[in-house]
Amino acid sequence: MKTIKILLMLLVVNTTLVVGANSANLPEKQRIFILTDIENEPDDAMSLVRFLLYSNQFDIEGIAATTSIHQRDQIATWRIKEIVEAYAKVRDNLILHEPGFPTYDQLQACITEGLPEFGMSAVGEGKDSPASEKLIAAVDKNDDRPLWVTVWGGPNVLAQALWKVKQTRTEEELDEFVSKIRVYTISDQDNSGPWIRKTFKDLFYVASPGYHRYGGYHHATWSGISGDYFHARCDGGNFEIVDNPWLDMHIRSKGPLGAEYPQVEYLMEGDSPSFMFLINNGLNNPDRPDWGGWGGRYELYQPRFEKWFLEPETRPLYTNVADEVMGHDGRWHDTNHATIWRWREHFQNDFAARMDWTIKPYEEANHPPIAKVATEKYITVKSNERVSLSAEGSEDSDGDNLTYKWIHYGEPGTFALGTARTAHAVKINDDDKKNAWFTAPRMGNMGTMHIILMVTDDGTPSLTRYQRVIVEVEK
Repeated sequence: MKTIKILLMLLVVNTTLVVGANSANLPEKQRIFILTDIENEPDDAMSLVRFLLYSNQFDIEGIAATTSIHQRDQIATWRIKEIVEAYAKVRDNLILHEPGFPTYDQLQACITEGLPEFGMSAVGEGKDSPASEKLIAAVDKNDDRPLWVTVWGGPNVLAQALWKVKQTRTEEELDEFVSKIRVYTISDQDNSGPWIRKTFKDLFYVASPGYHRYGGYHHATWSGISGDYFHARCDGGNFEIVDNPWLDMHIRSKGPLGAEYPQVEYLMEGDSPSFMFLINNGLNNPDRPDWGGWGGRYELYQPRFEKWFLEPETRPLYTNVADEVMGHDGRWHDTNHATIWRWREHFQNDFAARMDWTIKPYEEANHPPIAKVATEKYITVKSNERVSLSAEGSEDSDGDNLTYKWIHYGEPGTFALGTARTAHAVKINDDDKKNAWFTAPRMGNMGTMHIILMVTDDGTPSLTRYQRVIVEVEK
């Protein structure tokens, strides 16, 4: 009996040390408030299942049921509660793998709802809702971190919160309130989005403007998550890993939370890019949508009017731009959708691994490697100077073997090179080794180059983490 007790104590200590090591690599959490027209179609429920698997990376301020063009006069708070109840059944298993997952009671306290009215009809005097009041309270918290409002349906809850603050506070107080908010919307799913953008011109706003009725979803960056055969026509993406058979095997078959993941009807998880952009993976940088990540890449400019817009844009916002990427089909693709599907194998493997966490003990599941660079992450060099890159210190908590890949991510940089297909000016030597190098080129216009380290383990499924090195090249 004494021997058994000692073995159990050693097991607890070992598990604590492993989880503690993972905890040490978690950065400051992002604050998030979700607006979802859940039950208008299956994809919001899918996105909520994925989101809860990453809920330890966020301080969740609200999950609000809302309306949209697809669900104009009803809300489905009950569906949020169903999925949270399924999460509660697996939460104790999730914390075996990483710390910080919220309790059932904590999530229950976040659930709220907007008015069952469409668009701007739910904005104005007497249109406060539990969700809009909760959103105002979250922004007003004494917290230096911004609040990310991720909008999966119509944003009229946000519009009402902004309208009320505009009516009841001074101009300076309104400016301060707006400065604390970051918005990522999944296109325009009611008429309050354009109103928000033109009324609050300094609001940090990520969007692919456009209305579904006019074909806007086909042109939206977010549809690159899975829209190969419906929205977007993402020929270069690997469709098999966003289709129902793969999801049946890797997601739906895994425990109570997986069972809540519905069948795909149009496309898988159109709303997920709004929070995948905030996941801690070493690649994403929430302050810089123009740097690219799992939620896509967006640049700050005022887009010209397109026929799928509700109305002309009157201000700059973070919106659609293209990456040129070698596709799963062996061809080059130069589209805004590629800014998401280029990472598809990585984020789908990550999804499958976290679903394993809901049902498996630590030693039977895979956990992401820790990618590190031994150099500074911002380097200034002269043209023709050798630039050394090192991933020394990268490791894997499961003891898996690691492979390395260094790439030049040309689009986020300011250096005047060609595209990924034509940019032969930069060759990274030993790009599949832990230590690599290249010679800084000389071009007419100098600037920054983004070098991405990808560290992948050989676990099942294989998982990838990143680091970004920015090299500023001077003459």
